[in-house]
Amino acid sequence: MPTLSRKLRTRERRKGATSAATDLGRLNFNFDAPLRPATPPIPVRGVRLRTVSTFTMLFALTCLGAFMAGRPPVAAAGPGAAEETEPPMLIGLRTTTYPVRNLQKAKAWYASVLGVQPHFDQPFYAGFDVGGYELSLVPTNGAEEKRQASGTAYWGVKDARAAYQRLMKLGATQLEPVRDVGDGILVGTVHDPFGNVLGIIQNANPKAPGS
Repeated sequence: MPTLSRKLRTRERRKGATSAATDLGRLNFNFDAPLRPATPPIPVRGVRLRTVSTFTMLFALTCLGAFMAGRPPVAAAGPGAAEETEPPMLIGLRTTTYPVRNLQKAKAWYASVLGVQPHFDQPFYAGFDVGGYELSLVPTNGAEEKRQASGTAYWGVKDARAAYQRLMKLGATQLEPVRDVGDGILVGTVHDPFGNVLGIIQNANPKAPGS
């Protein structure tokens, strides 16, 4: 006869098998049904990443080219690199100064040479306007001796030879006679009665003041 423990084990096995069958029935598997095809992938709309990257690269290169085109040139490295980027220090002639011992006599002489009176007349300074530039006289002790040319200023004239002869008649002394220095340019220098070197120049194609 089966023992009680054996009966109990048999009952548990039957109960487990029944529970498993019930669970499979709930899942409602149909092993005979055909397999369903896989769901096709959903197409992704928009611009491809490769296209976006190419466009971004082209745009960046265009911006870089525009920046480099508008950038001022960089001076070569070296001791004088900083000076090359600075604006010019000298921007044109403004005044030429002649020291004289007797200001009154010098004013009278230059007034006769230039045909005008000084536009600025003070005991310490007299200035003549000559074609937009200033010829100035400054009273200075010991200025009578004839001095050597040192940075000679050449004043423009229409006829160098005629102007030279006129200066000589007014009391100037010859220093360098009028000569052709090329391209039809004539120059000459004299000493004025006060020891200064006065230069004259005749240009074949004179420029207007400030040009």
